[in-house]
Amino acid sequence: MYPFAFARPATLADALALLEAHGAGARLLAGGTDLVVELRNRALRPTIVIDLKRVAELRPSIGESGDYLRIGATVAMANIEADARVRANFPALVEAASVVGSIQIRNRATLVGNICHASPAADTAPALLVYGAEVNLASVRGTRRLPLTEFFLGPGKTALTAGELVTSIDLPLVKQRHGAAFARLTRRRGVDLATINLCCRVDVRGPTLFAYGAVGPRPFLVADSSGVLADSKASDVARDEILLQLLTQASPITDVRGSREYRRAMLLVMSRRALRTAIDRLAQSSSPRDSPPTLGEGAS
Repeated sequence: MYPFAFARPATLADALALLEAHGAGARLLAGGTDLVVELRNRALRPTIVIDLKRVAELRPSIGESGDYLRIGATVAMANIEADARVRANFPALVEAASVVGSIQIRNRATLVGNICHASPAADTAPALLVYGAEVNLASVRGTRRLPLTEFFLGPGKTALTAGELVTSIDLPLVKQRHGAAFARLTRRRGVDLATINLCCRVDVRGPTLFAYGAVGPRPFLVADSSGVLADSKASDVARDEILLQLLTQASPITDVRGSREYRRAMLLVMSRRALRTAIDRLAQSSSPRDSPPTLGEGAS
């Protein structure tokens, strides 16, 4: 590990000033589950690490803000799993958060950190995408807001500009009945990066949404507006035709977790499973909310 300065600001203004002053040499610490590994492996050589855990405006919080549920920058995965409002309104996100690393990791890793690391295989990204997440950003120049669909640019790359950080994630509170399901495929049960991950959302009215991870340079969202996927009378052949059209955006690679051909074959299989689960949950729901899931591997 290379030497670096360490700062622990108490206000957001102080944190942003430090970030602006040190530019590319600054790294932010919230959960630290990725940062500490990279520091230890000497993959990073920052001039300063800025600890956000004592920033008053960024203390762990989940609460309603207008028509959104706002999740603060330092909220850990374990808090996402346990929060009643997240479980009632965004159960597929709970499913995704519950498989991020080990329980020790989930007690430290933050939801915001998971998206800022911008791994193509980030487990929470597909669920956040189908739920229409928006990202709140701040710098010394002011604040702005971005749809998550515009936040991911590529492996390890986001739309964050110099001196900018994510203060929170907003999830629109659902006003109509829907069903959603998260699914992932890994080499083994337990702690492993996803070979494929995805999330499906079926609404009473509106398009059927799918979001995919680990099968391209960034997580991506696609939609079926034909109504075929959500139609209980549609044939498997008709549904597969639509799914295959949606999956043309996937560009899987071959790596230690699976070959390109295996990923392509399993994409259709996993999409079918997630779609069935989402449709079943829609049928079982009697309000604009899914039933809170049992913690575990989701629909995989």
